[in-house]
Amino acid sequence: MGFSQALSGVNAASQQLDVVGNNIANSQTTGFKSSSVQFSDVFANSKIGLGTRVAGVVQDFGNGNLETTGRNLDLAISGTGFYRFEQEGQIGYSRNGQLTMTADGDLVNAQGAKIMGYGLAGGPFSEVVPGGQPVALNIPANDMPAQATGTATGVQAVYNLNQATDPTDPSKLNTVNLDDGSAPGVDVDYHYSNSFTVYDSLGNQRNATVYFEKAAAPANTWNGKVALDGFYDANNDFTLGFDTNGQLSSIEQGGTTTTQPNLTQPQVNFTTAQLGGDPADLGFELNLQGTTQFANDSTQNSLVQDGYTSGTLVGITIADDGTIMRNYTNEKSVAAGQIALANFRNPEGLKAAGDNMWAATAESGAEVVGTAGVGQFGSIESGTLEASNVDLTKELVDLIIAQRNYQANTNSIRTQSEVMDQIAQLR
Repeated sequence: MGFSQALSGVNAASQQLDVVGNNIANSQTTGFKSSSVQFSDVFANSKIGLGTRVAGVVQDFGNGNLETTGRNLDLAISGTGFYRFEQEGQIGYSRNGQLTMTADGDLVNAQGAKIMGYGLAGGPFSEVVPGGQPVALNIPANDMPAQATGTATGVQAVYNLNQATDPTDPSKLNTVNLDDGSAPGVDVDYHYSNSFTVYDSLGNQRNATVYFEKAAAPANTWNGKVALDGFYDANNDFTLGFDTNGQLSSIEQGGTTTTQPNLTQPQVNFTTAQLGGDPADLGFELNLQGTTQFANDSTQNSLVQDGYTSGTLVGITIADDGTIMRNYTNEKSVAAGQIALANFRNPEGLKAAGDNMWAATAESGAEVVGTAGVGQFGSIESGTLEASNVDLTKELVDLIIAQRNYQANTNSIRTQSEVMDQIAQLR
């Protein structure tokens, strides 16, 4: 009986050496999770045990240290969760976020498995649709089309117009000759002007200039005129009225006057013919809410407009919530998808499949898929990788212990053999 006991110890120690050796071998493998051996004794209705056996090998899914790489397609999960990959119809899960982008725009790991997440609703510039079944993500390479000013919010500008301006002083008045379609053009008087860039439907930059002239009567009113690339259309004229506290109180355009709090902002429109015949009509709202009339220099305090020219894809970045942003030469960014994370009620039940991948099993339970940074899921850190969680010092100590156990059990076999030899020599 002693042989079988010692032999079970040798086998158990040998398996422990295998596990420790595998941990040590993968101490530098990104996203690797170390394993440990669980032993149990063996009894068969006897007072003396029959030795030991390996009851199981358990993986430690504790997080490894996060190490900065500076590469934007190196991703680490800070917290719980797994990346979801698809390859040849098979789904796998991994903590290794070392990705590359193929010529087709797929984001893949070193083995060619495609990372999965939430894709776009339709075309290459549609919205990301979160939730639902994850799909293999793809980065469209399409150029971003131009957007004409006025497509969404138009122009939002805040000015201060100098209350101390004397409308009766001709020395303070400036004059510019603008093209209005007539041969001589038209002279426009102004006390203050400011220019900004807008975009037509083809993405051409257009220089818009607003000319402000303080009116002699009624008090606290300013007339505004708008020119685009030096072309002036009187239909865009408007008048601003201010109260005695210097706040914008009324706007008049086209014979219609509105007052706070229901101001109708000036509308600026130029036709295709006025733009040269190639672009579509250009129209936008000139939102002047917040404009004031104080006794300070006339100035533009802020301006935002929603138009932009076309752009070519120059790179991608990945946000903490897994959103993949495409960056374009026109300094605009738009989402291409969102990486999804998966988790399990019992991660230790996952089956190791090699190549830093695991497969779901009945013991792990069904996957729960969600968005990084929400609920139980950790955030995604770009330019970072999760190192192996192997504690090399501990593994070296375990290696010594397993070696001693192996030696002790072989000594037990040797002793049993010597005892049997002594018995055989009895006469």
